[in-house]
Amino acid sequence: MIRHQVRAVLTHVACAAVGLACAHAQAAPSTFGPVIGSALLCRSQLDNAYFRSYLTQAFGPSYKREGGAYWFRTDATLWGAKVREVMVSDDSSEIVFVGAITDSTPEELEKSVRARAGIPFRAQDGSPFPLRKSNPGSTIAYMNDKSKIYCAKFKPQPPGR
Repeated sequence: MIRHQVRAVLTHVACAAVGLACAHAQAAPSTFGPVIGSALLCRSQLDNAYFRSYLTQAFGPSYKREGGAYWFRTDATLWGAKVREVMVSDDSSEIVFVGAITDSTPEELEKSVRARAGIPFRAQDGSPFPLRKSNPGSTIAYMNDKSKIYCAKFKPQPPGR
């Protein structure tokens, strides 16, 4: 673990020294499934600062900030699906979310999540590309020929409101 962290820091320093973007994906830590998988299925509290810190430690700094989110490239698998990117909301919206883009189609991802995590999803309409939602609130959507899975909630209000 320490060797991996040292290598990641040295790579980051080397990239910065020669002015390279170095936006390669790092291998996921063993906690990726329980931490990020649970968040994507809306099985844990959503705290965007915590998830951003976790993803930064696991994969290095985000490679972009776009659409109200920090984007991280990953080399990970969840429920048998290859996860290419994970995004976590910044503080520009009243919504906090964690999302991931997989190489699977929504149909394939839905079957994998149901088989491995026991969470069923239901199509929200009869359209050719419907959103699929679970009872806890997780959503699977089309992302071109891939799928995006996310959990989004309104931020808790500060005490006294």
